[in-house]
Amino acid sequence: MRNLRAAAPASFLAPPAPPLLLPPSTPTPRGAFTAKASPAAAAAQAHGWCPSPRRVGRLRRRAGAASSSVASVEDAKKDVLVALSQIIDPDFGTDIVSCGFVKDLEISEALEEVSFRLELTTPACPIKDMFEEKANEVVAALPWVKKVNVTMSAQPAQPAYAGELPEGLQKISNIIAGGVGKSTVAVNLAYTLAGMGARVGIFDADVFGPSLPTMVSPENRLLVMNPESRSILPTEYLGVKMVSFGFAGQGRAIMRGPMVSGVINQLLTTTDWGELDYLVIDMPPGTGDIHLTLCQVVAPLTAAVIVTTPQKLAFIDVAKGVRMFSKLKVVQQFGIPHLFDLPIWPTLSASGDTGIPEVVADPQGDVAKTFQNLGVCVVQQCAKIRQQVSTAVSYDRSIRAIRVKVPDSDEEFLLHPATVRRNDRSAQSVDEWTGEQKVQYGDIPEDIEPEEIRPMGNYAVSITWPDGFSQIAPYDQLEMLERLVDVPRATTAAVSS
Repeated sequence: MRNLRAAAPASFLAPPAPPLLLPPSTPTPRGAFTAKASPAAAAAQAHGWCPSPRRVGRLRRRAGAASSSVASVEDAKKDVLVALSQIIDPDFGTDIVSCGFVKDLEISEALEEVSFRLELTTPACPIKDMFEEKANEVVAALPWVKKVNVTMSAQPAQPAYAGELPEGLQKISNIIAGGVGKSTVAVNLAYTLAGMGARVGIFDADVFGPSLPTMVSPENRLLVMNPESRSILPTEYLGVKMVSFGFAGQGRAIMRGPMVSGVINQLLTTTDWGELDYLVIDMPPGTGDIHLTLCQVVAPLTAAVIVTTPQKLAFIDVAKGVRMFSKLKVVQQFGIPHLFDLPIWPTLSASGDTGIPEVVADPQGDVAKTFQNLGVCVVQQCAKIRQQVSTAVSYDRSIRAIRVKVPDSDEEFLLHPATVRRNDRSAQSVDEWTGEQKVQYGDIPEDIEPEEIRPMGNYAVSITWPDGFSQIAPYDQLEMLERLVDVPRATTAAVSS
């Protein structure tokens, strides 16, 4: 479950591909990167301040050497932030102050009481209690502090990129595809995440044989439509929202592919899901029209959970699913980093027919413990992916360069904005039938700068230019430009004088 690198979706490849429009060898384009800068400065500029071990040591000594009183509220706040910066998020490798977790910091007029809020990335954070405990500990250690008030919260539910998402999906932080069916795992994972404190929904994407109505027992077993907004209201069971064709009063369907895709699209995108931290999509078996429809509609899939049994025949089918998700930057072929063995317990199998998920029926049992480990892994990986995606591509105005650090890569490189704009591969820039280049080299000014760069799922960014053009730039294309242009890596890059 990682954000991974694979081939760009076919919709971004314009056959036949025209030659790249690279700047001529002479004269050197404005903004060429030739001078050197320190690796530390480049890293700090790219990722924000992150204290080194030596820096952390100085901060600790400063906190320990603080006097028994402080001169002002501002000095007190600085003391508190220095103390809190000792706490490192193990997933991001950065202190919680630099991560932006510390909110609403208040100091009493008597300079004795400290109050603040820690806003984590998800309410299901598996180490939120540790954060709260450590925050109390390091602030209470300040000699002038007599009372500490820490409250815990989570960021509002929102996708990493919501620009082109259907309205019903714009308040969902993470969308997890349950690869190649296995409804039992999808349902129990959803209820595990809910038990960890997250707001969760389940979407049963199997029209031909929906399984959700058998596996859960909601009081209201029929979907209803809001007459004013014309949106579908999901049913709920034990706090988890759910939508299934089986709740539409139609039972099982007999229909052709295009009709199925339309039904799936409508059920998913017109449902009023509200704010969700995780939406688990239970995929049907195979890699057909439904899977492609879902991946096209829900472009920013956060992660996928692939389920298989040990039999060779089952693994062959699963491998097809892995390859499909690989193309969508959801999983990495033959390099999936987290594997869980889930014995086929009789109780787990039987729970699929009782209407009560096993993790709900026996929250302290072996099944629940295994799913708890899976849930923790899902939460951590989703948080990492969102953090990587949000900082993958940015524009550095100080050196007039686009900084690129593709997720799962340790290296950062720079690209000239004009080079990126000139090499757009959309139908507006390249004739889809002939491959003829519509945008010529001279059409793009050398000093062009992007107005906005936003992540678009796990595979691309959307770049808005001053002329109003919105360019979709897949990571693969940016990496190809870097190799062909041969721009220096960020660790040795700056603007030439």
